[in-house]
Amino acid sequence: MRLGAVVDVTAELVALVIAVGLVAGLCDRFGWPTPLVLVVVGAAASFLPHVPDVQLDPDLVLHAILPPLLYATAVRTSLFDFRHNKLSIVLMSVVLIFFSTLVVGWVTWLVLPGVAVAAALALGAVVAPPDAVAAAALGRRLGLPRRVATLLEQESLVNDAAALIALTVAVSALSSSPSAPEVVGDFLWAVVGAVLVGGVVAAVLAVLRARVKDPVLDTLISFVAPYLAFLPAEHVHASGVLATVVTGLTLAHLSPRVQTASARVTEQITWRTVAFVLENAVFLVIGLQLPGLLSDASDSGLGAGRIVAVCAAVLVATILARAVFVFGVAGVLRSGTPWMRRQAWSPGVAGLVSWAGMRGVVTLAAAQLLPQDLPDREVLLLAAFTVVVGSLLLQGSTLPWLVRRVGLPPPDPAEDALRAAELGDAANAAGLRRMRELVTGDEPAGVVERLKDRSVARSHAAWERLGRPLADQETPSNTYARLRMQMLAAEREVVVRARDDGTAPNEVLAAALAAIDVEESLLDRHEEIEGRERDGALVPRAGGTLCTHLVSAPLGEAEPASACEDCLREGTTWVHLRRCLTCGHVGCCDSSPRRHSRVHFGSAGHPVVVSAEPGEAWRWCWVDEELG
Repeated sequence: MRLGAVVDVTAELVALVIAVGLVAGLCDRFGWPTPLVLVVVGAAASFLPHVPDVQLDPDLVLHAILPPLLYATAVRTSLFDFRHNKLSIVLMSVVLIFFSTLVVGWVTWLVLPGVAVAAALALGAVVAPPDAVAAAALGRRLGLPRRVATLLEQESLVNDAAALIALTVAVSALSSSPSAPEVVGDFLWAVVGAVLVGGVVAAVLAVLRARVKDPVLDTLISFVAPYLAFLPAEHVHASGVLATVVTGLTLAHLSPRVQTASARVTEQITWRTVAFVLENAVFLVIGLQLPGLLSDASDSGLGAGRIVAVCAAVLVATILARAVFVFGVAGVLRSGTPWMRRQAWSPGVAGLVSWAGMRGVVTLAAAQLLPQDLPDREVLLLAAFTVVVGSLLLQGSTLPWLVRRVGLPPPDPAEDALRAAELGDAANAAGLRRMRELVTGDEPAGVVERLKDRSVARSHAAWERLGRPLADQETPSNTYARLRMQMLAAEREVVVRARDDGTAPNEVLAAALAAIDVEESLLDRHEEIEGRERDGALVPRAGGTLCTHLVSAPLGEAEPASACEDCLREGTTWVHLRRCLTCGHVGCCDSSPRRHSRVHFGSAGHPVVVSAEPGEAWRWCWVDEELG
């Protein structure tokens, strides 16, 4: 490649990244749906002078861009949730794909005279799979209910494999007639082979990661992981998509055991950056393809009216096929066995899942795999583009309204904070037990107390996120973080001044700055949770408890208290309030200076308290240290 061509390509890539950053930043600033805006901006920019004609290379998308995108989504997915939702995943990622392929293929065959049945089915396979990138991006932006967002992401991780298999069979049928046993055998091997390849790659990389302590080398392993799974699987004619997902899910599950903390932090930040650029660039490129597709379709010989009818029919068929299938399955599950009813989706969940089937770059890349000599290929490509853009614009733009209409609650930060506080207390208790096992009494003065204070402070910081903040008063953890931030800023100024004056070697300066940065990143800075609106008071989710005190104690009162009785008498201050369920005494929490609720338990022995903060009714047992 000539130097000038290299410079041009580099400039185009830089311009693409800059455009993605600007548009995404504006969307974040004004709360716009980023994927939709990027598609519109790309389509509008495609008609400007000097904007290059973009043609998607299917091999580039399927073999270079798709693996890291799938891996980035897979490592954020819980393997437990994946196993728990296996019925839904099979239904949505396999059965629905084949159902949509048949429905869209049949409609295409009806509205496009002369098209081969196999070609129509190939288009059906192309538009069948919703896109993991679109689902994840819009789900995060809209705050979809957690179950809906989880279903969409897990479905989109697997359905590409089923769609590409269906597409391969349909394309093969254009030149031959594969038998049913051959199709079933190819499908089974695609799945089994992918699981084997993905599992082996994950096992090898997990062993390697356990021996690598350098975060840079560990991140390098994560960069090659999706390709190490995808390419060998494709080489043996298994599903590279599924192999990549298996590798990502397994490595994410094993991560706490085989990676260092610094490696996990580094990998997470790196993959967030990679996923951000790739995800948003994909949507911009989708819009940039519009002029080329329109030009090619106009040369097909079909009239404009026929082309519009075909594109509209394919879009409508794609949307309706998903809706019919989702509501049909929901109805079957609700009328089935008790086990089936437990797996059933409510009408609200079914409505959101059926309407949130946005298509993306995989559909456009798969469309390019249609044979070049296929009659009316240009119209089929434009129909695939219409489904992608139409689903993003139509479904994506109306999904916020539907979310509000359905009324399902989004993930509640307060409930998440309550669960995090409970886990933090359990982790803190385990850490203190381990410390007591290890100390010998010969430790330097103050070391054990510093260890205890740091562990307890982190646990208290999680609880301080709950409850109401006092007027014009910070919680202790936020006060500590604010003051320590100012101290670290002053320390950093000294190091930077030494760097500018050249009074210390660069290695020494870098180490000093790194130490300050690490401590700053560890500060417990939690924003208070504001504006919580719920039908009932904040309580832990239903679950079994072994604590007899919680079982026998009253459920508690949601009415808040106004003050700590003991703090008023002593003239001290409090952070949050707790009410004793035995005698009604109101005392302050452990983050408060005097900890009167704990003192009351020590003197009276009453085991269970309930939060006396507005909108909270969770209870805590002092004896068993359990939330209930």
